[in-house]
Amino acid sequence: MLRGASNLLRLCSQHGLRQCSETNAPRMVGATAIRSYSDHVVPERLTSLQHDEDPNFFDMVEYFFHRGWQVLEDKLVDEMKGKMPVEEKRKKVKGILGIIQPCHHVLEISFPLKRDTGDYEMIVGYRAQHSQHRTPCKGGIRYSLDVCTDEVKALSALMTYKCACVDVPFGGAKAGVKINPKEYSEHELEKITRRFTIELAKKGFIGPGVDVPAPDMGTGEREMSWIADTYANTIGHLDINAHACVTGKPINQGGIHGRVSATGRGIFHGIDNFINEASYMSMINTTPGWGGKTFILQGLGNVGLHTMRYLHRAGARCIGIKEYDCSIFNPNGMDPRELEDYKLNNNTIKGFPGAEEYAGEDVMFEECDILVPAAVEKVIRKSNAGKLKCKIIAEAANGPTTPAADKILIDRNILVIPDLYINAGGVTVSYFEWLKNLNHVSYGRLTFKYERESNYYLLESVQESLERRFGKQGGKIPVTASEAFTKRISGASEKDIVHSGLDYSMERSARAIMRTAMKYNLGLDLRTAAYVNSIEKIFLTYQEAGLTFT
Repeated sequence: MLRGASNLLRLCSQHGLRQCSETNAPRMVGATAIRSYSDHVVPERLTSLQHDEDPNFFDMVEYFFHRGWQVLEDKLVDEMKGKMPVEEKRKKVKGILGIIQPCHHVLEISFPLKRDTGDYEMIVGYRAQHSQHRTPCKGGIRYSLDVCTDEVKALSALMTYKCACVDVPFGGAKAGVKINPKEYSEHELEKITRRFTIELAKKGFIGPGVDVPAPDMGTGEREMSWIADTYANTIGHLDINAHACVTGKPINQGGIHGRVSATGRGIFHGIDNFINEASYMSMINTTPGWGGKTFILQGLGNVGLHTMRYLHRAGARCIGIKEYDCSIFNPNGMDPRELEDYKLNNNTIKGFPGAEEYAGEDVMFEECDILVPAAVEKVIRKSNAGKLKCKIIAEAANGPTTPAADKILIDRNILVIPDLYINAGGVTVSYFEWLKNLNHVSYGRLTFKYERESNYYLLESVQESLERRFGKQGGKIPVTASEAFTKRISGASEKDIVHSGLDYSMERSARAIMRTAMKYNLGLDLRTAAYVNSIEKIFLTYQEAGLTFT
């Protein structure tokens, strides 16, 4: 199966991702049946991305979208109901797919800041809403000097496909403020955050039913609390659901247990669903399961740290970490708790006693089973994709792999678990938090005591049944709960419910990606399979809802 899929990908790349045959009937390549794709042609401005070293980020997302379009178009035409001629159906399919692609709204904001020194400075921020096929839009706010229009457009598009991939009913959005948060005091950051919130509110770019931000690079619970408070005390002062305008808040401000670690936990479950699948592990010539597996992290922020924790608990060893100021390496593995304590005390991993500072070309090029890029986009490129010695890449960051690198990795039989699936844990738990805010009650509160008492009644019932059968001559027959049942006897806490919902979402989405990859003979190309799933769901939303004022 793998050899045939690789042949297909090479054929596609040689023809600008356009399949040779114009029919949809399967044909043979080697010993494998290959499905021919539609005649949709990737726009000429995007064809160079197959070879570019440093492509435009939004172009990358559009390129992957068109790859999914090619696979899916004929199926959508075949399944469209109605008595229209085939050509009319195809026009409608192409029209709706064309609606999905562009970013629908982009807002650029500039406002003044008076620094603590008395100096004045202009702050620039952006908010992009890629799609409103579902509302509200959803996406984080990042504070970074790399923020620009292209970045927020690309990240908002990824959010659209990410939400659809894991069945979270949001449109995609993203925001950024062009600052280095380390260069500003807490007082200055609060002023920037609150003013940015007001500017978004004035333009209708924030609200519980309109657009709901979340934390991202350079922001966290503190900033989300400022946003919620600002919105609730200004434009949302009459809205009982005002605190649902943002997620990722502290618990006492309407946050939810498990949100901070959600993305890292989702990455663990994403890898887990594939690493235990024997068919995929045989394709990359490794054994199923976590036993003896090693991994390298690129980036040790919130996402990287929690990913390290969960993978370590599963039995894998972290042998290398790459940060912005240094890289460390220990072939025997590192303890995540010791590393976290060291970083909190020293604000760096440089000098960590549990590992040596790496002196080679790049720690990402060391041999390992799993590579986790968990920092910024475009770190795996055409120039370095051939140097990686991993078997699995888990894209914890958004857009870490360029199209040219993606092709090289597939040809090398490296399993890439794509960003739009594997880092969706954050938005999934954000969805749970948003629902909690709208319901105004925490998960489990209404049923916690009832479930606990029901479990005790169950034990008593078992005891009474045994005593009726065997009598009480020797005294009461003790019924002792097992260790697993004892842990759950009090019922599910909010964290238990959140973890269960996240685990289920990641497992269900992984199975859907596997089925699509098998259906279209995509082999290891999970990214295209994930895009196909997302595009189909968004397409059906537009098709069934219809279009307004066209």
